[in-house]
Amino acid sequence: MLRGNSPLKPFDVVVIGGGPAGSAAAIGCAQRALHVALIERQEFPRFRPGESLHPGIEPVLAQLGVAGQLCVQDALRFNGHWVQWNGPLRFNGFGSDDKGSWRGFQIPRATLDTALLQHAAALGVMVHQPCRALAVLGEKSRVRGVITDSGPLHADYVIDASGASAWLHRQLGLTIRRCSPRLIARYGYVRGCPLAYRHAPHLSAVPGGWTWIANVQAQLTHWTHLAFDAPNLRRPAIPEQLQHLPTQGAIHGADVTWRISTAVAGNGYFMVGDAASQLDPASSHGVLKALMTGMQAAQVVSDCIGQPSVQSSAQRQYSQWLGDWFEKDMEQLRRFYRLHPDPPRWLQPHV
Repeated sequence: MLRGNSPLKPFDVVVIGGGPAGSAAAIGCAQRALHVALIERQEFPRFRPGESLHPGIEPVLAQLGVAGQLCVQDALRFNGHWVQWNGPLRFNGFGSDDKGSWRGFQIPRATLDTALLQHAAALGVMVHQPCRALAVLGEKSRVRGVITDSGPLHADYVIDASGASAWLHRQLGLTIRRCSPRLIARYGYVRGCPLAYRHAPHLSAVPGGWTWIANVQAQLTHWTHLAFDAPNLRRPAIPEQLQHLPTQGAIHGADVTWRISTAVAGNGYFMVGDAASQLDPASSHGVLKALMTGMQAAQVVSDCIGQPSVQSSAQRQYSQWLGDWFEKDMEQLRRFYRLHPDPPRWLQPHV
C-alpha cells in the first residue's frame, strides 16, 4: 500500500519502521514541511504486546495530533499501580491536580500503532507497507537512502526506527554496548481478570525476577515475567494467580537485554526507539521513549536540513541527550533491582 505524495522527487527523510518511534519521527518531520517516506515491513494491525502508559504521555500524543482519538473517555484508565517488592503491597498513585487524579492508559498497541501511522499518512507522509529494507544507499561515507523491495528511496537523512532488530546498526556494522546479560521477558494473555487486578496493574517481586499483571481490555489480562538470570523455558511462566484462567493465544518471548548503540547518530542518519537503546519493561519508559526520540530526531533533522553547518554539533547533541537518558534510566533500574529480595547476581556493586 502506498499513501501520500508522489515518489518521483527525492525525499528529505526516509523512516524505517512504522511503530510509535517511526510514526512519531515521520509526523514530526511532516509537521515541519519535510518530504517524508516511511517503510513498514508488516501490514497493520499487527500483534504487539500492550503497555500500561503513564498519564504524562497524553500531552505527547496531543503534540503528535492523535490524543483526541486515543485518550477518549471510554479508554481503560487507572490512577496508579500496586507494587509488592521489598515490603508489603503498596499503591503508587500518579498524583493529582485541581482537576482530579492523574490517570494512565491501557491502549492496545494495534490501536496506537494504527492511529499514529494513519495520522502520518494524513499529513502527507508516503507510507510503503508492506515494504522491506534491503540495503543502505551510501555516498562518500554518508547514508543517502534505502534500497527496498519496492525500489530505491533516496533521501538526505534516514531515521532508523526498526526496533530491537536495529536494521541500520547491522547494515553499517556498528557496535553495541551491552549493559546486562541476555534478558528474556516472557508474556501472554488470559481471558478474564481476577478482582484484585481489575482497577490497577500489579508489579510483584518473585524469586529470581518479577511479574507484571494488568487488565488491558474487558475480560483480557496481560502478564509479563522477567527472570534475572537464564529463564527456565520448560516451566510455565503464567503467574500462579492467573493459571486457573484460560489462555488467550501463545506465550511469547522478547529479548530485553539492556543495550545502547555506540553511534545513535551519524553522517546522514539517526536512530530512535529500541533501534537506539533498550532497557527491560520495568523501566516503564518504552512507548514514551519511542515517541520522544522520534520527535527529537525529527527536530534535529529539520535543523540540519535548514542549516547544514550545524549537522556535526546536532549529531553530538542528540547522541548526548539520548545517552544521558539511557544512563539515568539504567541507574534508576539498578537501584530498584538492588532492593529486590533476590536481586540479580550480575548487578554491579553499589558504589
